[in-house]
Amino acid sequence: MATFFGEVLSVYSRAVEEDDEDLEENEEDEQIRRELEEKREVQLHWSPEVSDSLRSGNKLQCSDFILAVGYNAASFLSAYVLSSSNWDKVGHSSVWNERSRALSDQSSEESACVFYRHKDNPSVLMCQVTCYIAEDQLFQWAEKVFDCLQHRGLNVTVLSDCSVADYKTADYLCGSSAPFLRSLHTSAFSNQHVCQSLEQPNIVTGLSAAVLNHCQVHHIAAVVYQCYSDVIGPDSVTMETYKPALTKLGRSIQLDTSPSTDVLRKVIRTTDIQSNLYI
Repeated sequence: MATFFGEVLSVYSRAVEEDDEDLEENEEDEQIRRELEEKREVQLHWSPEVSDSLRSGNKLQCSDFILAVGYNAASFLSAYVLSSSNWDKVGHSSVWNERSRALSDQSSEESACVFYRHKDNPSVLMCQVTCYIAEDQLFQWAEKVFDCLQHRGLNVTVLSDCSVADYKTADYLCGSSAPFLRSLHTSAFSNQHVCQSLEQPNIVTGLSAAVLNHCQVHHIAAVVYQCYSDVIGPDSVTMETYKPALTKLGRSIQLDTSPSTDVLRKVIRTTDIQSNLYI
């Protein structure tokens, strides 16, 4: 830069400094974003036997996959199916998000998404999900789980909880008949229905929708049985509503149609939701 007297001065450019600062901030933001994405990635943890099989390139031979989403659905499996000693825990899924990151007890987080396999019939796999899975993790969960399963001859049954307040109908008295089941299935599903189909404009959301969508895209026979209930926590009446959904799987699953009161009381107590202001 030249002055009026012909002297040449070196001028420091602030534009260069600002560009460097912006570049550093962008790199820091990108690093933070990558670290957050890695932390929010869905992790599957299988037993050594299953891990060795998957590592060698062999997918799990699965004829029936039963997924329970929600406290009542998961409690139903615990009381009516898993109460017998014919099931082995073969893995769990860990999910970190804005709700689960507050959990300090790792065992509680693990127990919120557990996989079981039938001892006598290893082709039957079951999963209970009571943890929150964020929207950006739903597709991950479905893709990773089904990537471990062989698709030929696979039948998927999803049991899902839903509040009757979310059920849309012209009959305002319909809520008085809660709990009740509604179903939604993929085009590959050809079995007989055990309840009325889900009417429009009602929809399936969350993990149930992600699994159903994944199965539809990959031509897997799948059905979602959504139970509309007027209670928040698990109760025996709502759990019993799911019984017809698994009756058709009697050959694969031995359903305890009348679990003892002690079993029901234990399931309800251990899955009690601490959700009101007075606890």
